Amino acid sequence: MMLDTALSLERFAWHAGRHADLAVQSLSLASDPAYVSVRNRFSTTLAETVTCAEDGSFVTSWGYRLGTADDVESAAARLAFLLAALPA
Repeated sequence: MMLDTALSLERFAWHAGRHADLAVQSLSLASDPAYVSVRNRFSTTLAETVTCAEDGSFVTSWGYRLGTADDVESAAARLAFLLAALPA
């Protein structure tokens, strides 16, 4: 069965948005590659763009692997940690 990367990114955006200090800036599922942009609500510089690789890995724009689609909540929590956000 093939991974639905768009659905995985939607789930990632939802979990990231549950963190008190994070805001989802954009979710672009039609672009190539599809991505979600997330930022710390209290900073204009603490932001990251995340894609979902074909193997189900969530990867930042600078190549850091946050986790997999098997545990989206943990991957979003790792991004929150990197962006200095409070837990969900």
